[in-house]
Amino acid sequence: MSRRKILIVDDESGVRRSLKQIVEDEGWIGETAITGEEALEKLEKTPFDIIILDVLLPGKDGIQILKTIKQKYRNIEIIMISGHSTIEMAVNATRAGAFDFLEKPLSLEKVVLTIKNAINRLELLEENRILRMNSKVRTILIGESPAIRRLKEDIEQVVQTDRMVLISGEKGTGKELVARVIHENSKRGERNFIKVNLAAIPEEEFELELLGYEKGAVPYAVSSRKGKFALADGGTLFLEAVETLSFRNQTTLLRVLEEGKITPIGSSEGTSVDVRIISSTTKNLSIEVKRGNFREDLFEILNFVPIYIPPLRERREDIPLLAEHFLELFTEEYGGEKKYFSDNAMRALVKYPWYGNVRELKNLVERIAILVKKEEITEKDIEKFLMLSSPSNTNILTAPYQNYEEALRTFKREFLFYRLSKNNFNIDKTASELKVSKEFLLTKIRELNIKIEKSL
Repeated sequence: MSRRKILIVDDESGVRRSLKQIVEDEGWIGETAITGEEALEKLEKTPFDIIILDVLLPGKDGIQILKTIKQKYRNIEIIMISGHSTIEMAVNATRAGAFDFLEKPLSLEKVVLTIKNAINRLELLEENRILRMNSKVRTILIGESPAIRRLKEDIEQVVQTDRMVLISGEKGTGKELVARVIHENSKRGERNFIKVNLAAIPEEEFELELLGYEKGAVPYAVSSRKGKFALADGGTLFLEAVETLSFRNQTTLLRVLEEGKITPIGSSEGTSVDVRIISSTTKNLSIEVKRGNFREDLFEILNFVPIYIPPLRERREDIPLLAEHFLELFTEEYGGEKKYFSDNAMRALVKYPWYGNVRELKNLVERIAILVKKEEITEKDIEKFLMLSSPSNTNILTAPYQNYEEALRTFKREFLFYRLSKNNFNIDKTASELKVSKEFLLTKIRELNIKIEKSL
């Protein structure tokens, strides 16, 4: 554990010197400030664990500063001190989030004990946060593949910051769940998490939804309505499918992010908002920028911290862990007898391309848990339920292709990948089954950028 940093805020020089000496004698790092405003400036530059804060200060009083700090820095413990305290003052400080309230003249033993108790509370909260984080990551991102280990590390790093995050990955990989993990384990975790599916908002209603509007601003506005930015103030705004934004609405979003202000439709006054943006996309936005479909300046802002969720077919070693987890989960939920996958059934799951990713696997296992009555789940069960559900085929047919050529290329790629995976990526066997030459098949694999998992 690193040495704890303690900020002492008092306008009496003797009190500041004495407390700083006590703090440093105990091995902690002590700094001082004379006013609450100076303390806030120091907090912007240096993270502190504990603040010892006098109630009566020049400028804003200690209670006002306490409230400001607690709104902005959730994980700091604040010990209030005063030489003119009342019961009402102590109650108000506690309600505002103070850890404890000490009366002057201060006792050395009492000061040290209170700081140690505050540190114990901090350590307990940190342990709980880590446990909560690990639990959620284990549930959402089960697996031990290199790709998932990197993803878990990225998430653990990004929850410590307040920067914008862009999560990219195919449908069904868990982008919203990752966004929720980041929010809930950040300093904004107790504030609102507001999700906006941009693909579901008509272009002309984007500003109404995001910025809000005043009464009478539009024909149906019988009262004022807050937009998503205002609802997420102090928390996180999750912008799903950001690639679907029109160029006009990209410009609107960029302006809000740069200014940190929103102006509801029908209002002449802008309002500052403190919102963390996490966005998601199923496309490679850097390519969309080159194609002229997405603003480069907006992409650079949103992509400050990029997180990529790999598709399930690129981490096949995780499929058995996921399948067994879902089977146990749903068997328990629906009250059935304990079931297990046969070796051949598990091999069938691992070979399947899973274009619907974890969501598709989860849905399949849920059906199996409900409908398969016997204890052992066989390869025939897997094949039967895959044929019945066919979610991959639906994904291919309903995906938002740009044109016919893109749809055709996608179908070719997925068809060849599926046939290759069924044959454990044996080139000769697949070419023979498809009645094409090995050279032709290899050429198509290169053209379509198909990743060969294993060659025999």
